[in-house]
Amino acid sequence: MASNPVFDRIEKDARTGYAGFGNAPAQSTPYPGPYQSGPVTDRHLQDMYDRPSAGPVQTGRVTMDDVIMKTLSLFAIVVGVGAFGWITADRNPALGQMFWIGGMIGTLIVGLIIAFKKTVSVPLILAYAVLEGLFVGAVSNVFNDIYGQGLVSTAVVATLATFTGMFLAYKSGLIKVTNKFRRIMTLAIFGYAIFAVVNFIFAMISDTPFGFGGTGAIGIGISLVAVGLASLSLALDFDSIDRAIATGAPRQYSWLLAHGLIVTLVWLYIEFLRLLARLRD
Repeated sequence: MASNPVFDRIEKDARTGYAGFGNAPAQSTPYPGPYQSGPVTDRHLQDMYDRPSAGPVQTGRVTMDDVIMKTLSLFAIVVGVGAFGWITADRNPALGQMFWIGGMIGTLIVGLIIAFKKTVSVPLILAYAVLEGLFVGAVSNVFNDIYGQGLVSTAVVATLATFTGMFLAYKSGLIKVTNKFRRIMTLAIFGYAIFAVVNFIFAMISDTPFGFGGTGAIGIGISLVAVGLASLSLALDFDSIDRAIATGAPRQYSWLLAHGLIVTLVWLYIEFLRLLARLRD
């Protein structure tokens, strides 16, 4: 995926061979199965022919069901920990501030380790979900206190609706992920990432809530661009998942795929929060 190093890694592995799952050497035995010695008879060949073909589950490859279940598991962790972060931030704003700042920095560090680690580490992915939950819960409470009730619920509904719409658009072929599309998205998201870092530093130094543009027309335009980029990134995620399944990624990669999808969803949710807050302010 162009916007997510997790999916970049999966696509690279698909081309060069997954870690521990490269091209296997040719078998020295004349045929697989229980017949490892003796002559090959017609009965042996017929038995082999009659056996059902091994599916992705039998061969230890990732399936769509795997990705869905892992995504739901990580989503549940983010929501559950997010609720804890919300309650804590509501009762103790100082601790809540530590949660969202610490969660933001922690997800950045752990996310980079996950993306560039040679093996899939489920504990790290679960730790990322916990840190992300603390960040999302605490920062959502801050937005709720400053900009009024209903903002968070509106952002949640907008995120889920966008996810559903992008999924239907991708599956129906309305949005087609081509190599040119990926290149354009890569440049656009890379540019926005640089801008986001600079904007965050500017906001901290100038003590302005949104940094460049504020809550004016320019600021709203920036948020609309960010929401658009995050939304289109979902199409890249869906395509990367399909590619991983088609190329026979190992089953443990379902954790990595689910992690990447959750990362994009949270990014989209945060951008909706910022957009709605700017509109209210």
